[in-house]
Amino acid sequence: MFMINRFGKWMFGDGSKESVIEVPDGQLYLVRPLSPKGYSELIYKDARASIRRTSTEFNYQLVVTRVFEEGEEELLAEDEDTEDQLQNQDEQAFLLDEGLQFRVTIRDTGEKVFAWRDLSGSAGDLWEFVCDFNTKAETVEAFEVVSLRCQYERKYRKSGEGATEEDLLQFSCIDEPIPTASPLLSPTNSRTPTITPSPTSTRPLIDATAAEEKAMTPKKSTTGKAPAEDTPKKTMPPPSAKHPKSREILAREVAELHLFDFESGAFVLQEDAVEAIVFDLGGFDYWLKVADKDKSWLGRAVEEDIAPVFNFDYLSAIFNVYDKDGSAYSWLLRFKGQPQLENFQQGLMQALWEHQNGIKWAKIKETDREYVLDAFNDLTLEDADDAAAQEEEEEEEEEESDDEGGRRSEHYDSDEDEDDVVTRDADGNVNSQLAVGFKHDRSFVVRGSKIGVFKHTEDNHLEFATNISKVQTPGGKLFSPGKVMLHQGDSNMILQNPDNPNAVYRMDLEVGKVVDEWKIHDDIPINTFAPENKFAQMTDQQTFLGLSHNTMYRVDPRLSGNKLVDTDMKSYTSKTAFTTAATTDKGYIAIGSSNGDVRLFDRLGVRAKTSLPALGDPIVGLDVSADGRWVLATTKTYLLLVDSQQIDGKFEGKLGFEVAFPKDSKPQPRRLALTPAHVAQFQHETKQPISFTPAKFNTGPETEETTIVTATGPFIVSWSMKKLLRGQKDPYSIKRYGEDVKADNFRFNSDKGIIVALPNEVDMVRRAALKRPTRESIMAPRLSAVGVGKGRQSRGYLRSSIVDSPY
Repeated sequence: MFMINRFGKWMFGDGSKESVIEVPDGQLYLVRPLSPKGYSELIYKDARASIRRTSTEFNYQLVVTRVFEEGEEELLAEDEDTEDQLQNQDEQAFLLDEGLQFRVTIRDTGEKVFAWRDLSGSAGDLWEFVCDFNTKAETVEAFEVVSLRCQYERKYRKSGEGATEEDLLQFSCIDEPIPTASPLLSPTNSRTPTITPSPTSTRPLIDATAAEEKAMTPKKSTTGKAPAEDTPKKTMPPPSAKHPKSREILAREVAELHLFDFESGAFVLQEDAVEAIVFDLGGFDYWLKVADKDKSWLGRAVEEDIAPVFNFDYLSAIFNVYDKDGSAYSWLLRFKGQPQLENFQQGLMQALWEHQNGIKWAKIKETDREYVLDAFNDLTLEDADDAAAQEEEEEEEEEESDDEGGRRSEHYDSDEDEDDVVTRDADGNVNSQLAVGFKHDRSFVVRGSKIGVFKHTEDNHLEFATNISKVQTPGGKLFSPGKVMLHQGDSNMILQNPDNPNAVYRMDLEVGKVVDEWKIHDDIPINTFAPENKFAQMTDQQTFLGLSHNTMYRVDPRLSGNKLVDTDMKSYTSKTAFTTAATTDKGYIAIGSSNGDVRLFDRLGVRAKTSLPALGDPIVGLDVSADGRWVLATTKTYLLLVDSQQIDGKFEGKLGFEVAFPKDSKPQPRRLALTPAHVAQFQHETKQPISFTPAKFNTGPETEETTIVTATGPFIVSWSMKKLLRGQKDPYSIKRYGEDVKADNFRFNSDKGIIVALPNEVDMVRRAALKRPTRESIMAPRLSAVGVGKGRQSRGYLRSSIVDSPY
């Protein structure tokens, strides 16, 4: 059965190919032997199956790709709906793990079939790839051997070159039967099965709105009330935490209780009537308890990771609870009416705000309380009709044809031996900082005391340009920059040395060397800095902004001695805890703090014109649209988008940077967050909490801000401004990488290319490659740096225009 010696080296010996092995012709079916929905569904009439390397060493994907007949793809793409469908469904990818139970059979009729479990389906569901009748038996057998070796390498984290037949047999599932997916095929009728299923497959979406709709007609869980079709795969609620002794009760309401089920992508009713209680523990600590007369369902402290969302359309509150092992569970409370939901929202948000700010809710202004509550509402804005919404959909980039010749980084010599390429730095350093050029199409990636320089090509690819191998002070001491900023027409870079908090360094990028140390002040550190205005780095502007924890000031390198400009400085005696700053095209300034507030200034040295109330979460990133209309703040678990333009009154049309908002009118914030269901799914997959990188608008002097990008863990996340302002639910898209994203930003003057720094790779991904979150897009590891060419591979890493650890 196995021909290891014959196939092993042939399949794995050439690391320059993305696909390890391929069967070029066949059909893909989804078979549901136990489902009343239908037995067999044809997904792709013409398809090819392949096994590919991924960006993670010793991990491989089983990939089935739809194959179009000549002219078919162009014809279907003329329909916008169909084009979106093709982008989402022209490929199915599965991590080759023993949990797939991948198996192969050659039936007496000659039909050759690959089968594997549908991990996101019901019990017994299978994917089946039926090979074309002309596929050789030797090819099928080779495919099986390769699949076994891939599973071996994933499990044992080592090469399978020395694996014995016995080693591989442990992954064989020859005893698992494969049901017939289609009628028996013959040489004259290999592509005309008599079953006539739906021509496309509609996979379930993990969509909070849709899930809430399903909750309107709930089904019971497996807690003694389960219908017969429920299976053991349903998500089971974790044990409730022990409840502490309560003091003052902030809210007590009766509601239905639902739990998000990872398998079905829906909220499943657990109990018809529970009591949801928010109470005070003292010392600004609070507790949420959900119980009925017979059972305690859940209990948790009211802290930031509860991530509440309130939806008044469905009279629901959704939040997360975490098990001892870090697993996230998303719960939904559905109330009888709006007054009950409003009372629960008031109590929970008061508890959350007081816990995070250490201040009693009653001590803040009523307008500030309304601002906080508005930020956590699932806003229902004016709904565009379907036709208008369709017309306003953003035009996605046309699919770029693959460059068969490949794009190779200049860093990689075509004669290099695979063993000469190092995939990790010996010192353990990984990519950490990203700076994107404005004047020149370059990106700079910091890795320890090195900086890699990459050129942006016209077709949104990256090419390695050069490597600055030693970042060191003028005195010759190596350091790893904590923050970087391009300066003076992209000819210089400002570097922060964490070991020297009262100074910054200037690197001359033309010579690749630090040439100046700028002392800021003897007593005032420089914790962060920002350009004088949004596009200052395109000019010869020499001054820039600096911040300490409670002081904002201008830095002028032309001054002798200390570089802080005393006349352009504003200090606060209170604990302002400044963390980040951003500027507009006119030089207006926004400053965020670890207290969670955002201050808007029209210039340095004066009081803020507007202070946006703190929601309680530290601001870790800040960006502003060029015209100052939109302020984008990043916290660990959500983004905050604020319209700074006054919409009525005496100063209608003025910005909050220019004139203070009236006392009784604060701007309405938009809280951009992953749905609690997606948070639970993300954390279920990655075993790590949500932690966003500083979010950015696409930007440029001739570019309107249309898109927002950030990242959390291995996911790039992008929001569409059009969809946000139209009130569309969950208006974000994602792309998953094999490793955590360290930094990200748009290419300058475009929203089409997103530059992504992974621990050991750098990629420019097309925004069109980001997809709506589904179980498949969240669960399946994605190949890093797709869309940037096909160069050499080494040890599982794509070697195209990405540059990994060698620099």
